[in-house]
Amino acid sequence: MNYTTQMDAARKGILTKEMEITAKKEGIKPEELIKLVAVGTAVIPANKHHACLDPNAIGSMLKTKINVNLGTSRDLNDMDLELKKVEDAVLLGAESIMDLSSFGDTRKFRKRLTSQCPAMIGTVPIYDAVVYYHKPLREITSEEWIQIVEMHALDGVDFMTIHVGINKQTAHRFKEAKRLTNIVSRGGSIIFAWMEMTGNENPFYEHYDRILEICREHDVTLSLGDACRPGCIADATDISQIEELVTLGELTRRAWEKDVQVIVEGPGHMPLDQIAANMKIQQTICKGAPFYVLGPLVTDIAPGYDHITAAIGGAIAAAAGASFLCYVTPAEHLRLPDADDVKEGIIAARIAAHAADLAKGIKGAKDWDYQMSDARKRLDWEAMFDLSIDPEKARRYRASSKPEKEDTCSMCGNFCAMKNMNRILDGQIVNIYEE
Repeated sequence: MNYTTQMDAARKGILTKEMEITAKKEGIKPEELIKLVAVGTAVIPANKHHACLDPNAIGSMLKTKINVNLGTSRDLNDMDLELKKVEDAVLLGAESIMDLSSFGDTRKFRKRLTSQCPAMIGTVPIYDAVVYYHKPLREITSEEWIQIVEMHALDGVDFMTIHVGINKQTAHRFKEAKRLTNIVSRGGSIIFAWMEMTGNENPFYEHYDRILEICREHDVTLSLGDACRPGCIADATDISQIEELVTLGELTRRAWEKDVQVIVEGPGHMPLDQIAANMKIQQTICKGAPFYVLGPLVTDIAPGYDHITAAIGGAIAAAAGASFLCYVTPAEHLRLPDADDVKEGIIAARIAAHAADLAKGIKGAKDWDYQMSDARKRLDWEAMFDLSIDPEKARRYRASSKPEKEDTCSMCGNFCAMKNMNRILDGQIVNIYEE
C-alpha cells in the first residue's frame, strides 16, 4: 500500500520503517505507536528527503525529547563552528536540531544538516525568507513567503515552525491587550510587522491549505509557532496567548484532515503555578497534539543561568504532558551560545526530560536510576561515571579532588555512609578514626 505521510500510513495500518525503529526505541509494540500516530497524539518527523535520519517519535506518553537551537548570525557567521556544535549536540543525546540561521548561505548550511545529521532537523522559514530575498521586509510577497516553505521541504527539513496563528484577528487582540514585553517570538514579530506594514493577512494563515499540501507531499511535520508566547512572567497565560492557542487548535484539526502531522509550540516564560494548567489547556484545545515548549522559564531574573530556570519549568511541563523540550542555554537573552553553553543547555534539558519521564512512569526510565543507585551502593566509581548523564564532568570532578581512600570521595572520607553501612551489614567492624 502507498502512503503520503507517517500519519497517512498509520491510518491505513501500514508499519513504516520509521515506526518500527521508533517503537523499538520506546520499548512499545509497533501497533501501539501506530494508534498514537494515527490520531495525532504522537508524531514521527521524517521528511522523505532526509536520507540519513535516525527517527524519533514525539508524544506525551513517550520518552520526552529535546531540541537544540543552533545557526549562523550576522555577528557569528561560522558555518563550521555551528556544524561542530551540531555534532556535539547529537553525541550529547539531543534528538533534534533546529536551524535558526539568520545570515550567510543559509541554504548551504541547511542542506549540509539534512545530508549529514541523523537528528530531526527543524527550521523557521520566516527567518530564511528575510535572508534569502535580501530586500525590505514589506516588499516580500505572499507568494515568496510560501516558496520558502517549499524550498525547506525540498531540502529535507523534518519539521517547520510556521507562525500561522498570528492572523488579523489575534493581532488586533494583541494590540488591545497592552502587554509588558509585546511579541518576543522572532518569527512572530517579523510576520506581525509585515502584516502591519502591508495591511495584508498573514500569508501562512491565508494560504494554510497550500502549506498543508507542501507538508503532505514531502511529509514535513508542521510545528505551529506561538507568536504570542509570553516573554515575561507578567504576560503569562494572558488573552493574547490563549486566543492564539485556540486558533492553533483549529489549525491542528485542519492539518489532521490532510494527514499532516502537527506539533504545537507553547509558552516561554511562565510561573510554576501556571505550568500544569497550561499543559492541560493545550491538550484539550489541540486534542492531544504533542506540545513543544521553550522552557518554560519560571523567572525573569536569571540571565546567565536561564538553562536552570528552563530546566525547572521543563521538568514540570513534561511531567504534566509536554512532549518536546527546547533547550535553553546560559547564554539565553545575552549572546549566541558557544560550545560550552550548548553543552550546559543540553544537559540541563536532558535532566528535566528524564525527571519528567520518571514522574510519568515512562517504561524503562527508572532502570537508569536503579543502576546508578546500585553502583553507588557498591562504591563502583567506574560504573557511576559510565551511568552519569555527563560522564566527562563526573570523572573530572572526582579527579580534581583525590580522596585519601580510593573507595570514598573527599567530601565524606571515612565518614562515608555507603562504605560504613556495607561493612556493618557484612558483620565487619567500623572504626572511622582509627582507619
